This record gives sequence, C-alpha cells and structure tokens, in this order.
Amino acid sequence: MQRDKWPAPERGLVLTHFLTVRDVARAREFYAGVFGGEVVLDENPCIVKVANTWIIMNPGGGPTPDKPGITLKAPERTDTVSAFMNVRVADIAAFSSEARAQGAEFLTEPIDRKAELRCYMRDPDGYLIEVGQATGMLEGIFADRSGTSQ
Repeated sequence: MQRDKWPAPERGLVLTHFLTVRDVARAREFYAGVFGGEVVLDENPCIVKVANTWIIMNPGGGPTPDKPGITLKAPERTDTVSAFMNVRVADIAAFSSEARAQGAEFLTEPIDRKAELRCYMRDPDGYLIEVGQATGMLEGIFADRSGTSQ
C-alpha cells in the first residue's frame, strides 16, 4: 500500500474535505470524473484523492460516541450555503469544458473579477464548488471592494 494515496501524514497534518452524500457511488463518480480524482477507497468511507487533497464521502447518519447529538445529512436546500469547496485551476476555460463533458453543471460561465476568473458549479448533492483561475492577483490587481460578501 502506498502511503501517499492516503490522508495520513507522517508528521504535521493534512487537510481533507468531508461530504455527507445521498448516493456514494454517484458522488464518487462525480469527483473522480470531473476533477480527475483517484478513488482510494470505494466506500465506508469513500475516499477520492483529487490533486493535493482528499475528499471523503459517506451517507448521513445519527450521533456516534465521538459526535454526540450530531446528525449528518446532505443539504436539503441549495439556495443557502454556509461553506463551499474552492478549486483553483490553471486554465478555467479548459477545465469548465472538460467538466461539462463529464456532466458538470455550472451556475454561470467564468466571470472576470479583475483578480481572477471565477464561476460556480454544484455536485450531485447540491454542494457549491467555486472554480477559479488567478489572473490579475498575480500582478497585484484585486477585485473592487463593494462592501458585500465576495
């Protein structure tokens, strides 16, 4: 077994992203296909290595001894979000074209925000994913401050 395939650091820490999903197989296919991820473990939990991180997926469930009083479930509404995944790509046009070919649906085309080109997509469970390509920020140009959430 190759240690670099697993989210298990030899020292320090590694940050992963856990998603509660309705259908593990569907979510696994999405993250492996759209993001070119490597399936490390099929289920219980499903682990997909994507670039330099891991996405861990499992169906919802009730409290456990290590998380008493906590129930996990996939999002019920898609119009309210408190957190989202942020993906940075080298070429947003190529990525969005390839992702669409894999069945991904974007909310908009990439929009030029001065500092970056940015758009959002959703996974099969409705999780929001920001996709961006650094442009102006590489030269010290940043988006205008509007006083509202960016």
